[in-house]
Amino acid sequence: MNLPPVSYKRHRFPPEIIAHAVWLYFRFPLSLRLVEEMLLERGIVVSYETVRCWIRKFGGDYAQRLKRKTPSRRDIWRLERHEGAKEEL
Repeated sequence: MNLPPVSYKRHRFPPEIIAHAVWLYFRFPLSLRLVEEMLLERGIVVSYETVRCWIRKFGGDYAQRLKRKTPSRRDIWRLERHEGAKEEL
């Protein structure tokens, strides 16, 4: 399923910074203030309120893109045994 690209028109910050802030918020269990601090450590001065606005505007699209695909019956995991492995009981 192809999702339409996100539009960053009329935003002060470059799309890479907005995308990174929203990604940090949804990928890791961080608060808005922690995202603000992490961006500040990289030299990007942005308020937590701005991050909140970005999350409200772009969050749904990013959350959909980050969701893991549901496993299907055809997904198979195989555990192979190596010759050098010793079995301990």
